[in-house]
Amino acid sequence: MTSYIIRRLLVAIPTLLVVLTLVFLLVRVAPGDPATAVLGQQASREAIENLRTKMGLDKPLWKQYFEYLKGLVNGNLGKSLITRQPVGSQVLHALPYTLELTATGVVLGSLLGIPLGILTAVHRNAIIDYLGRIFSLAGLSIPAFYLGILLMMLFSIQLNLLPTVGGGEQANVIDLLYHLVLPGLTLGLIMTAYVTRMTRSSILNILNQDYVSTARSKGLKERVVIYKHILKNALVPILSVLGVYSIVLIGSSVMTEIVFSRPGLGKLMVMAMKQRDYLMLQSLLTVYAGLVVLINLMTDLSYGMVDPRVRYE
Repeated sequence: MTSYIIRRLLVAIPTLLVVLTLVFLLVRVAPGDPATAVLGQQASREAIENLRTKMGLDKPLWKQYFEYLKGLVNGNLGKSLITRQPVGSQVLHALPYTLELTATGVVLGSLLGIPLGILTAVHRNAIIDYLGRIFSLAGLSIPAFYLGILLMMLFSIQLNLLPTVGGGEQANVIDLLYHLVLPGLTLGLIMTAYVTRMTRSSILNILNQDYVSTARSKGLKERVVIYKHILKNALVPILSVLGVYSIVLIGSSVMTEIVFSRPGLGKLMVMAMKQRDYLMLQSLLTVYAGLVVLINLMTDLSYGMVDPRVRYE
């Protein structure tokens, strides 16, 4: 297992470097001059050149790139062009809200989606299977922001049970969970749809395998056959969809945070785009890129834990 982890890490490091390079280049090849965007078209040429110098845009591209990497290594994400506050402190404040929201969506999706997927596969073409497939199709079709608005109208406006805006105080767990219920449920229901669909498909591919028939012929209870023999061998594709759609949820969290006015990375990113805060946007894209690579690495490592054959491929 140790050698497998080392191999995965050796793959993740160059992958992260490639992603960071793409982020650096995409921000710089975007149309328009960042200094002009910040100061406006009416700014003097001297003011624009001074800001370009302050931003380091007057330096050669290769030098900007190495300074960008050097700053990341030192944990320095730069300063916001608008607020002049360190980007790192703003990211550290917002990041927990985004991670909590994404983690809640993944956990709810797993707890609801895996049992529902097993249920629909075992009772294939029964009424519960049709209902499960309709639910998963609806979850795949409804945008996160629209589902969030529907849940807000029901639980906040009609029933007056849950708050509509805010993320709660990190120091107050009860308040934090209270504000997390609706946005977490929004992403959790969408994740449930993806997980249900993949679990059902994986279980159906295994149900008629010879070792399943052998286990049943031994007189094992159906519950033991399903959870010990079938589900165990269906976990790799399920973990794949959890990894892939965890990344999707990070993207969906942007709109969800806007709908519920949560102080997460999504809100910071939208604000940076509106204000044309070039350095803030670059830093946020870097953080998102790092999260994507980290999730992919964790997914790869989980394969080796549930299926020893993966370690030796």
